[in-house]
Amino acid sequence: MHICLDVSPTAQKHAGLGRYAGEIARALAEKEDLDLSLFYNRQGEAALPNYLSHIPYKTVSMGNKPWRMRVWLSQLLHWPMDQTFGAMEIFHATNHLLAHFRRACTVYTLHDLIFLHFPEYHLPYNRWYLTLTMPLYLKAADIIVTPSEYSRQDAIKYYGLPETKIKVIYEAPAPTFKPVTDTTTLNRVRQTYNLPQKYILHVATIEPRKNLIRLLEAFQSLLIHWPDLKLVLVGKKGWLYESFFQRLQSLGLENCVIFPGYVEEADLPTLYQLAEVFAFPSLYEGFGLGPIEAMACGTPVVCSNSSSLPEVVGDAGLLIDPTNTAALAETLRRVLSDAGLRADLSQRGLTQAKKFAWEKAVDELMTVYQSLKPKRAS
Repeated sequence: MHICLDVSPTAQKHAGLGRYAGEIARALAEKEDLDLSLFYNRQGEAALPNYLSHIPYKTVSMGNKPWRMRVWLSQLLHWPMDQTFGAMEIFHATNHLLAHFRRACTVYTLHDLIFLHFPEYHLPYNRWYLTLTMPLYLKAADIIVTPSEYSRQDAIKYYGLPETKIKVIYEAPAPTFKPVTDTTTLNRVRQTYNLPQKYILHVATIEPRKNLIRLLEAFQSLLIHWPDLKLVLVGKKGWLYESFFQRLQSLGLENCVIFPGYVEEADLPTLYQLAEVFAFPSLYEGFGLGPIEAMACGTPVVCSNSSSLPEVVGDAGLLIDPTNTAALAETLRRVLSDAGLRADLSQRGLTQAKKFAWEKAVDELMTVYQSLKPKRAS
């Protein structure tokens, strides 16, 4: 069976989508009975990470907007793009784009429907494009995969899709996310990224949906009790981030919030390990890799009770209403002031994280792939 996987988000170093496609590719590559090839749009400085560089691949080199338009026209006009992607039996779309194929069956990962829940948090072009293309892509796909039951129910609710067409396959932390005990590594990472002794950690792209302004406001109230406490924000600027930095300045927190910049993937588990608590007050997530990565490292988690997050975190983290800044501040205060609570959350998190594994996800994907019947050329 020849599978072609779109790893454009990985090559372009996107956060959540990139981790998803990269980990699936890594796990699929270990399947001996599978012929795997990769595809990505070589826009800008996009390149495969070292751990995928040995896998055969094909590329295009276009701006993301022209490429999106080309894929859309392919579906609208039923114009096959088989030659662009190469010979394959199944194409797995991971980037919310699905071309029309004459021969290949298709699997489409629907990560979320954020643009419908919070249209104001999307750039106008993205909102316009997804609104017009999503129904077309979902109808064209042979099977749809979602990373949570919440996203599955969203797809059924908004697009009237048959339940049998949608399969929930949970994401997972990479195998490297586990407790770090080596003192040399802990000290090296602390020095490399200039990390303070006591900090709250957040890992995600800086964009409005992540609710970081409320996190700033909650954090400010904690400085009364812990003047040396810092907030460490790991992640690139996404879009519509200007209001966050304006609020950072108006609160006078420029010297209390640390932006480490690009963090090597191998160092991320240590950043989790060194944190007192991982805070994730996101308004909406299709899955939420940050909390599951934190739990896999034994870091206490405080996160939203919204969208898919209760499904992922279970009773292993403290869940709060993401619109209630006072509740967020009080919950963080409880964790910071109670070593016993931190230890309990750490142990519960480790147990919960073990329920999620990329090997399991890929085994379930293999079942999906094997259920597809080859298409006749038309």
